[in-house]
Amino acid sequence: MIRNPVLPGFNPDPSILRVGADYYIATSTFEWYPGVRVHHSTDLVNWTTLGGVLTEKRLLDLTNADDSCGVWAPDLSYVDGTWYLLYTDVASFASGYWDPQNYLITAPDLAGPWSDPVVLHARGFDSSLYHEGESTWMLSMTADWRPGRNRFAGIQIQRFDRETRSLVGPERMIFDGTAVGVTEGPHIYRRDGWYYLVTAEGGTSWEHQITVARSRSLLGPYEVDPSGPMLTSYGRPELALQKAGHGCLVSTPDGRWYLAHLVARPYSPLGPCVLGRETAIQAVEWPEGGWPRVDGGVPAETVLPPSPAEGAPETSTDHDDFDAPALGPEWSTLRRPATPDWVDLGARESHLRVHGGQSPVGRQRPSLVARRVTARTCSFETELEFAPATYRQLAGVAAYYNTRNWHYAYVTADDDGRAVLEVLTADSGRITQHPECRVDVDGVGRLRLRVTFDGPDLRFAYALPAGEWQELPAKLDATILSDEHAAVIVDGEPEAWGFTGAFVGLWVQDLGADGGYADFDSATYRVT
Repeated sequence: MIRNPVLPGFNPDPSILRVGADYYIATSTFEWYPGVRVHHSTDLVNWTTLGGVLTEKRLLDLTNADDSCGVWAPDLSYVDGTWYLLYTDVASFASGYWDPQNYLITAPDLAGPWSDPVVLHARGFDSSLYHEGESTWMLSMTADWRPGRNRFAGIQIQRFDRETRSLVGPERMIFDGTAVGVTEGPHIYRRDGWYYLVTAEGGTSWEHQITVARSRSLLGPYEVDPSGPMLTSYGRPELALQKAGHGCLVSTPDGRWYLAHLVARPYSPLGPCVLGRETAIQAVEWPEGGWPRVDGGVPAETVLPPSPAEGAPETSTDHDDFDAPALGPEWSTLRRPATPDWVDLGARESHLRVHGGQSPVGRQRPSLVARRVTARTCSFETELEFAPATYRQLAGVAAYYNTRNWHYAYVTADDDGRAVLEVLTADSGRITQHPECRVDVDGVGRLRLRVTFDGPDLRFAYALPAGEWQELPAKLDATILSDEHAAVIVDGEPEAWGFTGAFVGLWVQDLGADGGYADFDSATYRVT
C-alpha cells in the first residue's frame, strides 16, 4: 500500500513527474540548504531522498533570508533529454509584498551539472512549466501588492522560448480563481482535447483545497469543475491528514493517474502541526472526457499503488558515523551551504567538525546542521567533544523551527572558565533559561546529548560516554516548533508565517568569531 504521508516531515508543495519507469518528487526547502529536495521511486510506495539540487550560492543565495522565505514551490520537468527546474526565491512576506524572483536552471542529468540560473519574471510565485510539442509556457500566480486589491490576483501564463531561454510575447491572465480565493500553485495537463488547470486555493492551512478548471484552449476561458474541489480536508477535523491541497498529477506507464499533494498531521483536531507540511499521494479516477476525481474528495491514509510493490525494509533508526566525505541527503544546513570552511568532514577521521557561527537570530552565518523531524515520538542523539573558551562559545543539540522558536541544550563556559551544560528556549522570540537543567561538566572530554520528542512534550538528556542517560528535569513544549505557533499577524496582515517544520540538529555558536569549533563523533535519529 501507499502509506501517507509518503514523505513525512517538512516536505511540502510536491512537484511530481515520471520519466520512463521512474517517479520523482521535488519539494520546497525555504531557508534551508540544499535547495529543492528531490525524491525518487519506482512504485509510488517506497521513496528515497536523493538530496537537494541547489547546493551552492551560484544557484541560490539565502544570506539574510527571512524565516519561511527562500525557495517556494519548485517545479521539476523533463523534456527532450533535458531537466528543467523552475523555482522562486521569495525575499519578503510582510504587508502584502513577496518580492518573488523566479529562476530556471537546466541539466542533461538530474545529478547535474546544472546551468547558471536564468532570471525570469518576479510577478508571482508557485511557477511551473507546461511543455507541449516544441512549445513551453510558464505559469504562476499573480501577486497584487495594492491595498484593497486581491493579493492573489489569478493565474498568468507566458510563452518560454527554450532556445533563447527567455520569456517571449505578452503575459496573459487565464484564471481569476473561485470565491474561495488565494489561488496559486498552477499546473496544466492535456487530456481528451481539454486543457486541465489544477490550482491550490484557500491558503495553505485548514481551508486548503485543490481546484480544477478546464478549457478547449490553452489560453482559456477556463470553467471550474461544477462538483467543487478535487480534494480538501476542510470541514473534516476528524481526518488524520489535514490541510490537503497544492497538488500535482502524474500518469503511470499503463495510463492510470495519481495525485501528489500537501498534507499536515496536527497533534490534536486542528491543533499544532509540529511535523510541518508533508507530501501524500492519492489515486485519481479520470473517465474519458470527464473530470479527475479522488475517492470521496478527501485524503486517504492508505492507497492502492499502480502495481504490487516490494516492501522496503522498515527502519526506525538512522545512524551517521560521519565517515563519508560529504553530508548525506538527510542533512540540511541553515541559510548557507555546507562548505568546508565551516562543515569539515576531513579534519578528523569519523567526526563532523562544525565551526561556530552566529547567534540564533543571525541570518548570514549560522552554523546549524540539522535533519527533519518525521514522527511525533522520536529521538536524536550525538557524542560531542567541545572545549569552550568563553561564554560566547556554545555547542550542542537543538530542536529548531525558526529564529524565534527553538529549544537548545548546549555546553558553554562559565565566568570562571568551567564548562557547564545549560538549556535555553526561544518562544516567539522570548528567550528563557532553565536553571534547573544546569550541570557542571568541567573536565568531561566527551559528552553525549539527546533530545526526545514525546508528542507535545520535549526533553533533553546527557550522559558520559560509558554512563547512563540522565534526563534533565525540564519538560518543554514541543508545539512551539509548529507552523501555527510561528504565525504573527499584525493588523490583519501576515508579518510572518510558518511554512516549514521541526528540525533536530547540531548547533555551534562562536559569537566573538574567535575560532571556536565542536567535533561530533556520530548522530543517531530514532523513531520510537
